[in-house]
Amino acid sequence: MKATAVTDDNAPLTIRALLDAYARGDTDPQRIVAATLARIDASARPEAWTLVVPTPDLQAKAASLARELAEAGPAIFKSKPLFGVPFAVKDNIDIAGLPTTAACPAFAYTPAETAFAVQRLTDAGAILIGKTNLDQFATGLVGTRSPHGAVRQVSHPEYVSGGSSSGSAVSVAQGIVAFSLGTDTAGSGRVPAGFNGIVGLKPSLGLVSKRGVVPACKSLDTLSIFAHDVADAWLVLQQMAAFDPLDGYSRRVASLGLLPDAPRLAIPDTLEFFGDTQAADAFAATLDRLNLAPATFPFAPMQRTAALLYDGPWVAERRAALGEFFVTNHDDIDPTVAKVIGKADAFSAADAYDAQYELMLLKREAEALFDDIDILIVPTTPTHPTIAEVQAKPVEVNSRLGIYTNFVNLLDLCALAVPGLPRADGLPAGITLIGPSGADQRLAVLGAKFQALIDADIDPLPLQEPSVTLAVVGAHLRNMPLEWQMKQAGARFIEETVTSPHYRLYALADTQPPKPGLVRTRNDGTSIAIELWDMPVRTFGAFVAAIPAPLGIGTVTTADGRIVKGFICEPAAVAPESGARDITSFGGWRAYRHSLVSSSSDQLKQEATS
Repeated sequence: MKATAVTDDNAPLTIRALLDAYARGDTDPQRIVAATLARIDASARPEAWTLVVPTPDLQAKAASLARELAEAGPAIFKSKPLFGVPFAVKDNIDIAGLPTTAACPAFAYTPAETAFAVQRLTDAGAILIGKTNLDQFATGLVGTRSPHGAVRQVSHPEYVSGGSSSGSAVSVAQGIVAFSLGTDTAGSGRVPAGFNGIVGLKPSLGLVSKRGVVPACKSLDTLSIFAHDVADAWLVLQQMAAFDPLDGYSRRVASLGLLPDAPRLAIPDTLEFFGDTQAADAFAATLDRLNLAPATFPFAPMQRTAALLYDGPWVAERRAALGEFFVTNHDDIDPTVAKVIGKADAFSAADAYDAQYELMLLKREAEALFDDIDILIVPTTPTHPTIAEVQAKPVEVNSRLGIYTNFVNLLDLCALAVPGLPRADGLPAGITLIGPSGADQRLAVLGAKFQALIDADIDPLPLQEPSVTLAVVGAHLRNMPLEWQMKQAGARFIEETVTSPHYRLYALADTQPPKPGLVRTRNDGTSIAIELWDMPVRTFGAFVAAIPAPLGIGTVTTADGRIVKGFICEPAAVAPESGARDITSFGGWRAYRHSLVSSSSDQLKQEATS
């Protein structure tokens, strides 16, 4: 089902489309809030929501944003990249002043602080609309284990929506909000995405703070993002990804950079669809449509890993998360959820250590796997059950849905669920891309390609590791032939600026692709247009070593006095006899290259009319 938007022109509700509408003056935050509330009132899936922010509060927030837009103009979109974008959060995530229930009213409490990651989103201008339904205590992949009712699939009401982040996925799939947050321990941020035809982004563990989230398995949990496309999900992750020193599980995740030109992809050597031929056919058709002929990888270690989550002592971590509540309020807990968590009593501390030892060996197998494979591709789910089927066999049917998701967090991997070709019966079907920790951008770029988006929509996350600021002057500029080398090194564009007025620029002779040479002078220079990029220290040395003569990396001074590393040129390469052309008057490489295109176009026009 293609979602419709709360924008006035009924366009698909994507973050970028909404920001464009704001920039054109076609809409404003008050109208967006009013339209969003109207959509909730008219929704055929009221069970997706547990709470909507009071209308006066939403109106006040919208009015405040409208004033900021009037005062700041287009600059507001730089300081608030999610300006006026409506979103929702799963009801196990804290919002100051609103109850957190985890779909268990007896457990409810009202926090004084908003979850760290959500606060970053609202600081970026996003408008929190409300909280969404879930499998109680985030225990389930079906979306049926809630006192607020089973959340139905967005367009086929007899089918499950998937869980545990059921309401978060459906609120996006319906087009009510542009994005939402879920949590993911065993697949809760991926299964509902696959079942509702949207994107589900599960970051590397520790990349996003989980402070202010009711834990399921605290060591394995992560916040996840639902959106209509990969580019939108990535924009949200860019705002959320930040090291949080007050979260013991937050860490500075080092990005692995971009994929090689010919990424090595693999699917499981054994595929299980539990007799669902339509799911199997949809997966095969999606691989065929994407023109993929992947290798295979051994799936048995993944299955052994997955077994540790619910059939091993990790279930005791769910029990620990509830503390005494599990005993004092046992009757307030969904019977199926209580049964699952109650399995913790069968395990001892020795069992927990034994399982840790086994997991470490399985992690070694996974690490070795990624020596030969860049990205794993699996079906997001093996089948799509009806609500009646889940109610008849709640544990058995639920357990099947995690076959391609349960192992990911245990092995410290990241994952991205994207829509594939639908099943023959019209139900959505999806595929999930899986990579090692730090491969988030790799998955996003490939997932965006699969959604027919362009790479430029997927910029790197803010670096969380030591970096070098590098001044770029020529073929490595954005949208130039060697920009890919910057991205391959994990570099992140910062800004456009100019050098101090002490440089000259030359078009070097006999270079492919064409390159300029930047040379510092004593008294006859000018300011030259450059870009500043941040590059991880760990990739900087290899990047410098690959730069061919007569270019090199030295020191460049910007117009505002900053001294940074940057591309420089050997003086001999710009000597009169070198064949280099002085192009200083153009003020930069981009303007010079544009002049060549314009001259060529004018010449063609002249020839055509002569």
